[in-house]
Formats: sequence, structure tokens, C-alpha cells
Amino acid sequence: MKKYVIIGLPICFLIILGIYYLGTPSQPYFATNNPKSFHTIHFKDTKPQWFQAEVKNIFQEATKGRLNNVPFVVGKTEINQVIDQWGKSTYTTTVDNFIYDDYTKQNITVGYTDTVIRDIRSYEEELNQIHLKDILNYKGEPDETHYYKDEKYDQVILEYHIDAFYNLKWILPKPTDKDPNPTVHHISLVSNNHLDSVKQIDSMTLEEKIGQMIISGIYGTKMTANTQSLIRDYQVGGVIFYPENITDVDQTMKLINEIKEENAENKIPLFLSVDQEGGRVTRLPGNLEELPTNQAIGDINDPELSYKIGQILGEQLSAFGLNLNFAPVLDIDSNPDNPVINNRSFGDNPTVVKELGIQTMKGIRSKNVISVVKHFPGHGDTSVDSHLELPTVNKSIQELYSLELKPFIHAIKEGADAVMIAHILLPELDSLHPATLSHNIITDLLRNDLNFDGLIVTDDMTMDAIENNYELGEAAVQSIKAGSDMILVAHEYHNVTETIKSVKQAVQTGEITEERIDESVSRILALKESYKINDNPKDSIDIKSLNELIKKTLP
Repeated sequence: MKKYVIIGLPICFLIILGIYYLGTPSQPYFATNNPKSFHTIHFKDTKPQWFQAEVKNIFQEATKGRLNNVPFVVGKTEINQVIDQWGKSTYTTTVDNFIYDDYTKQNITVGYTDTVIRDIRSYEEELNQIHLKDILNYKGEPDETHYYKDEKYDQVILEYHIDAFYNLKWILPKPTDKDPNPTVHHISLVSNNHLDSVKQIDSMTLEEKIGQMIISGIYGTKMTANTQSLIRDYQVGGVIFYPENITDVDQTMKLINEIKEENAENKIPLFLSVDQEGGRVTRLPGNLEELPTNQAIGDINDPELSYKIGQILGEQLSAFGLNLNFAPVLDIDSNPDNPVINNRSFGDNPTVVKELGIQTMKGIRSKNVISVVKHFPGHGDTSVDSHLELPTVNKSIQELYSLELKPFIHAIKEGADAVMIAHILLPELDSLHPATLSHNIITDLLRNDLNFDGLIVTDDMTMDAIENNYELGEAAVQSIKAGSDMILVAHEYHNVTETIKSVKQAVQTGEITEERIDESVSRILALKESYKINDNPKDSIDIKSLNELIKKTLP
């Protein structure tokens, strides 16, 4: 969607952005010996659409560890590869443990330690046409704001955390009353503290990578040979639990701990997930005190209460040793005939839904449990249950922006880690594919237009909305091609193995590139690393304390 430049930017806004860092940042933004000087090019010389596209492209390339027109990958490329391609650098500077080589012909500086490139800085002339407003209008406030000043430069550094692997920094002259909207001096893409995960992807087999992209259901209440096989042979990335798997506290603890123990020999810990929304969608056992429906919470309309409810949900999952919750529901209950959402929604008011939903999300995350918001792009205006058939929503993109998308846009701005895609056909956006299989919806809308860089998970692919219309393996392949990172296959061992085999075959035939697989695996590993997911067992659960917390919180 087009994002129009907002004229005027009060200088006080930058003060709000972050804390002043007096002196040099941890990695100083000295100009090295690059001779390029700062100059201003005004908007009248270039169409505004160029700035939008260029800023978007820079952020998108950063997710891959790349900068525009630079053939190297931060965290992977070694300095010898740079020398082989570009020759010796024009200048070399050492700062702390970093060696910076300036390539003035390419307008690029590379910084490295232990031979691996950790920082790439671009001084391309085109960057000098991008203004501060263009960055803020596209991406919003930075995650961090720093300042650097020496005899020659007085700069502001806007730092955006792309994912657990990369940070993108925009370096501009510090805004002044005379020039409140400066243009970019240069940009820097830096690998952060998760380089081991980047290296881990390189060491993984194709089978291990594909396994990470699967969240699998299991059969029964005990460890079975099939469950062992999913973990040991297929190395699935996660497991989802349903009421038929978790019937009482002791049995649940035993099963979860056995699954963790089975996975202990694998390199990567499991996502252990459940739908614990509160209200009528409550999976955990143990006679836990009942939480109100989201509809009831919406009627109260107290953001602080929603945050506390989120904390309770997170506390419940954490107590059982789980780490990922498919909640909250961000669907707007706009259709009274909706058989599947109804009181799972916070209501029919988009403002209420987005405010209470985001507070619930934040509450869940505060307990170090991943929150997956759902069901994008909105399941509220459907009249059939996607567990039984494929719903159709005949809305234009403009109509979606005016209602259904509002909570998701807000969640993304508030740092949502993961989004679940719904099995809904939206003919105005894609007449052939439901959202879970649609490149138009997943990549074009969610990734590109809404700037979502986090994890994308499908709804259960064994629901009739998919099974009645597609062969499961083909649907999984199409979903990955459309942009999904993880495929949820909730039922039947053979469905999981069929999905994995179909994805592997698609890679082997070139239908899906291994680079595309790596993109998803990098997001999966980044999220697991970010939340410090592990396979440590739980000794016991204090149900009484959990229930006391609920009683204390509810009005």
C-alpha cells in the first residue's frame, strides 16, 4: 500500500525516540576514510514513490543479511571473499576488535572480526536522497536511537532490529531547527549476537531445515513410536497439544518431559504449543479456574486487565513447560452468524479489539512465552467454520484496511513475534488461493505492505477448508512458496510425513529454492534464540498458585 510522506517533523520527536548517548557509541560511526561528503537533495528532484520503494527494498534485503548492490552477506561472507572479488581495500582502520576496510570505488566499508564480515556500510549516492521522514513514515520509531559527534560529524543513528540476526542502522546528520528533516549519510547492516544460529543453518541438512518448518500434532496421551519418529527421524520444529493429548496434570507433565528428553539429542529445541485463549478455547488440564471469554473482557474494556489476563495465560503455559501460545485472537466479530469466532473475539469494535488484543499479547510475552496473533487477515466476517469448509470473504483491500486489518497492523507496530494465517478465500485479493496459500496475502500484503518481519504460521492444514480442496503435500508446498515459515499439521502421523516429503521433493526439483527454506529457518531459529527456548524438564506444577492468581486478577 502507498505510504505518503508526512510534511513536517518536530525536532522534539527525536528526543522521544531514545536516550542520548553522550560520546561514542559501541561501534563508532566514524566516516572512516570514505571521502563522500553529506549533501541535501530535495524532494522536488525525484518522485516520492522512489523513496518509498527504496526504503522498503533496503529493509527487505536486510532480512537476508544483504545491502543493495553488495554481493556479500553479513555474518557469512569472509574477508578473503571480498578481496577475491574487489581486490585490496583503499584504506584500513581498526576500531576496538573490528577491522574496517574502505572500498571507495564501490562506496562500501566492510568491518570484520575473525575473518567474518560483521558490518557492511553503504555510502551510495542514492541514499542521500532519502530523508529522515521517509524512514520514519515507512518503519516507524527505531528500536534504539544513538548519537555520535566528533570534530566533523554530529549524527543521529536510528537502529532497527531486523530479527535476531541483523540490525539495520540509518546514520543521518542530527536534526536542527534549520534542517529538521536531514537526508541519509550512510547505512550499516550489523550482525548481532546470534551468529551461531547463522552458522548453524549452514551446517544443517535439507531434511533438518524442513523439519524445523513443521509444527506437528501427536496421537494419544503417551510417548509413541510415531511421536519418537517425528522427533528423532524428522526433527520437527514444534509440537501442538490438544485436549486428547493432555488429560490431567501428572500425565501432561510426563508426556511433555518425555518429548523434551527425546529431543535432547537434536541440535534445536522444540516449540511446544497449545491454543490457550481463555474462555471456551482452553486446553490445559488440572481444574484451572475458568478465565472469561475475550468477548466478556471486551465488554469490560480495561487494557490493564487484558495485560494481566495475558500474564496469566503465559504463566499457565510456562508452568507446564510450554513456550508458544496460539493467542490472542485479533479477529473482529463483525458477523453475527459467525460460527467459529464469536465470543473468542474481543468484540465488533476494531479499537477495542486492537487495544485489548495487543495488551494480551504483551502479557503473554512478559512470561517469556511466544504469542501468535491470529487469524490473519481476519476471520470475523465469515459465516462458515473453516474446520468444516472454506469460508469466503468478499471484501476489497480498502474494506479490509478499514476494519479487519487494523488489529494486525497495530500488533505489528507493537512488535508481534508471530502471526497465524487463516483458511479464508478473499477473491478480491486472490481468486485462486485461500490466505494460507496466497502469495498476494502472505508476501505482498503481510510481509511487504505491512512490513511484518516475524514468523508466519499456517492454521492447521488438516482442517476441511484445506483437505476438501487440496492435496495436503501440494498445499504445504504452495503455502511455503506463498511465504509461510511453518506448516501446522495437527493430526495423523502420515499427514506430517507426507508434508515433509512433499516439501523436500519441491526443493529437489527446484520448485522451492533452498535459499527460500533458509529464510524461514532463520526466522524460526531467531525466535527460539530470542526466547531462549530449551528442552529442560519441569519438576512440578503448582495449580493452587495459578488458581489464586486468577482469582486475584478477575474483577
